Amino acid sequence: MRLRGTLIPIGGNEDKGLDQEEGYTLNFVKEGILSHVVKEGGGKEANVIVIPTASSIPEEVGENYLSAFQKLGCKHVIVMDIRERGEAFDKKNVELISQADVVMMSGGDQSRISNIIGGSPIHNVLMNRLINEEGFVVAGTSAGAMAMSTEMICGGSSTEALQKGAVRMMKGLNLIPELIIDSHFIQRGRFGRLAEAVARFPHLMGVGLAEDTGIVIKNGNECKVIGSGMVILFDPSELTHNNSEILEPGTLMTIFNLKTHVLANSDRFLIDQRKLEVLPIDAPFE
Repeated sequence: MRLRGTLIPIGGNEDKGLDQEEGYTLNFVKEGILSHVVKEGGGKEANVIVIPTASSIPEEVGENYLSAFQKLGCKHVIVMDIRERGEAFDKKNVELISQADVVMMSGGDQSRISNIIGGSPIHNVLMNRLINEEGFVVAGTSAGAMAMSTEMICGGSSTEALQKGAVRMMKGLNLIPELIIDSHFIQRGRFGRLAEAVARFPHLMGVGLAEDTGIVIKNGNECKVIGSGMVILFDPSELTHNNSEILEPGTLMTIFNLKTHVLANSDRFLIDQRKLEVLPIDAPFE
């Protein structure tokens, strides 16, 4: 899908500038994930809306993002605490979304995003603006990133993955239909989970995002890695053996020739051509 706007899916647990010893390796203001979000949205004067719908503690999550964006110099930040589906139809909320430069969806339970916001006027405005407006940014972390997919992972144990049916899927927001996105990918060992998902949908590319790591997606196609961790790409376009369709639920799956790529900060890839551009080893971060 060709988009004039920008998508930024993030793997979760991104640096929020809380001055805690959490092992972050990039400068929060200059190189951090949220600084990229702000820059893509037009800078410190951008109208930023945080949607903590996925979270079970939306007030706390909202306050954390208010603090983080304020540390980056943002002057216009609103938390839109949508907890019920009717609030995604509220005219005031729809108007705020139509005026935002950046919309940031928090982590939590991605099915809540799909069930509460999917198919609503807010969802329609997000989609229309991404298609038509250059400079409009939709970012999402963890659940907020996973909800960007059309075929969305909504659950499944990492330890049981690669057993037919261990991964649960549902429809997401359809913001980037060519990808299946998984989060906390390295830290929670979700290789098998994403592998089963792309075996079920072999026309799609799988993107596993480590924590404090994301990708900036331009034109619905041009991707650049940002953050301190890794992005794992699963390309199932050349599978030579895939028994997903014929197996009974609970049976171990066999997958051959699943192409896998490991990318880091500033590496690039094109979704449509499955083409990669790796940053030279001695090049500085952008």
